Amino acid sequence: MISNVKRLLLLLLVSPIAFAQTKSDAWHLYANSRDNYYGVAMANGQIGIVTDDTPLKTKEIILNGVYDSSPENGISRIVRGIEFLNLHLNINNEAIKSDNIENWSQVISMKEGTSTTSFSFKNYAKINYTILANRAIPFSAMAIVEITPDKDIEITANNYMIVPEELKEAKSQFRVLKDNQYLMPVFGTTAKTLTGKYTIAAATTFLFDGQSEILKQTGNEVGFSKKLMKGKKYRFAIAGGICTSKDVTDPLNESERQPIYALQEGIDKLLDRHKTAWNALWETGDIQIEGDLEAQQRVRFALYNLYSYIRPETRQSIAPMGLSSQGYNGHIFWDSELWMFPTLLALQPEMAKSCLDYRSDRLSKAKQKATIYGYKGAMFPWESDDTGEEATPTWALTGIFEQHITADVSIAFWNYYSYTQDKSWLKNEFKVLKETADFWVSRVVKNQDGSYSILNVVGADEYAQHVDDNAFTNASAIESLKNTIKAATILGEPIDSKWVEVSEKLVIHTENGITQNYKGYKGQTIKQADVNLLAYPLHTITDKVQIERDLEYYTEKIDKKDGPAMASGVLSVLYSRLGDKEKAYAYFVKSYLPNSRPPFGVFSESANSNNPYFATGAGAMLQAVIYGFGGVEQTDQGLKYNKGLLPKQWKSLKIIGLGPDNKTVIIE
Repeated sequence: MISNVKRLLLLLLVSPIAFAQTKSDAWHLYANSRDNYYGVAMANGQIGIVTDDTPLKTKEIILNGVYDSSPENGISRIVRGIEFLNLHLNINNEAIKSDNIENWSQVISMKEGTSTTSFSFKNYAKINYTILANRAIPFSAMAIVEITPDKDIEITANNYMIVPEELKEAKSQFRVLKDNQYLMPVFGTTAKTLTGKYTIAAATTFLFDGQSEILKQTGNEVGFSKKLMKGKKYRFAIAGGICTSKDVTDPLNESERQPIYALQEGIDKLLDRHKTAWNALWETGDIQIEGDLEAQQRVRFALYNLYSYIRPETRQSIAPMGLSSQGYNGHIFWDSELWMFPTLLALQPEMAKSCLDYRSDRLSKAKQKATIYGYKGAMFPWESDDTGEEATPTWALTGIFEQHITADVSIAFWNYYSYTQDKSWLKNEFKVLKETADFWVSRVVKNQDGSYSILNVVGADEYAQHVDDNAFTNASAIESLKNTIKAATILGEPIDSKWVEVSEKLVIHTENGITQNYKGYKGQTIKQADVNLLAYPLHTITDKVQIERDLEYYTEKIDKKDGPAMASGVLSVLYSRLGDKEKAYAYFVKSYLPNSRPPFGVFSESANSNNPYFATGAGAMLQAVIYGFGGVEQTDQGLKYNKGLLPKQWKSLKIIGLGPDNKTVIIE
């Protein structure tokens, strides 16, 4: 007989959706097929430039924190920017197109945050096209082109910009600015968002090794022509940036300053600054797995994406799809606090703090929402945009009733304090904990026996709507209240007796030794982990026997077809902490493999969806490594380092940059 765990691993590893990288390298992801292609966001936390399989072209650009109404229903949606790095390249008067190239390949360098597409064009030349969103310069990006002629040729290279349909009133201009002996050719496009809320401006120029070429405008393109000699490599770059009126008062002129700055810096200096910035991130937060290249690539790719989608001190958070698409309208959910925040807190705490700053800045709108529905305190929206108001489409009941988000935010604030032990920060942010605690006190209903209930909610299990006493909602409210009491004690702030009473008497139902998903639960299929979250990341259930019972029961209830990726990451953590290597590893693999899409393994939300890159799932998978195999535990006193657990498939696990003292944990 094959055990259920071994059967799960066997199914995962022989599944047709499983694929391996064609080359063995822990820092690079390779593609040599354009079939079923899903691109990767070259992002720097401010702009996300999504790769395409079409030569010399990007798929789209996503602008962090910039929202305007969508044409479909008026709900706010993250804005696509002007694509400004695209190139039309002719060789000997023949245009390079998607269908007339050969030997196509593409490589993602996770260490350096670049994507390089390589191909050959007839017997004329071999071409490399590298794109990057500059990690050191947030509104800046560059495309570097290398041409190695196989014979003497003449090239014509023209930069062109694509304006998405959701932008309007697009205008382009090309002008050559002059400062003393310096000539500065700048090509730019401006447009308005759908309602005119924001102005978007992008501008570029060409950079050359050696002598600059004379740029000319042809229609809506700007470029140059040049004769190249056989075997002599030629390199140039399109460099520039994109700015919006959300971030700067004058986006047109600021966008033009990006290529002007690039002209004075040059290709190599810009590239070096970008690489140095990425190297600094990896030096302070990396995970190294020896003996399992597939796992190493998946884990590092997940880290690369999380790091790509946020910048410290920007007071921005991360949407479920990061900067890879407009999925879920680019709104901010519990995904940020519960699924991505714990990894960032462990390895890049300043990035994690930015997520909290985003919430703190919108506390007044959360208080307004509580007032709108007749409650006190602060009620955070299920989907949040730049305004902080509820942004969930009106047809989705989650927008009003999935209220555990308020506790999730509060818990993340407490965990940041626990990590840093920064009392000054806690004093400044105590208002978030207090207002969320006041919300729960106003939200509960007192039962005849003196206990409290929370009625009519949607829990983490979103298949169950309008239920009473959802386990995760109640447990997260309890933890939120208890954390607020701890914070008040530390700061000498008044403690509301209602916080204490509700935290001690809010009910969580059990039946036949099993924690109930909600009152009256009868074993229905659930969307994702709910009860199991009470053992991790919450601390509500700590009894090992109870954790095992709930695991055994609910692992069979989670939707095996369409359930999102996060559940498997949590189950892996719990089995690691129970010392079960086989199940921990099986659920770790399940947390990413069925959801990986070709050619690079970008995450999709579920095994049957195609909406990558799902940063939420990446966050859950990374928690399986850090807080499961790595033995790291979040406590009120900061990170605790337990023994950890090494899967038999791995020779060692090294986690670099943990905690305020940048500790390295090695599991062998």
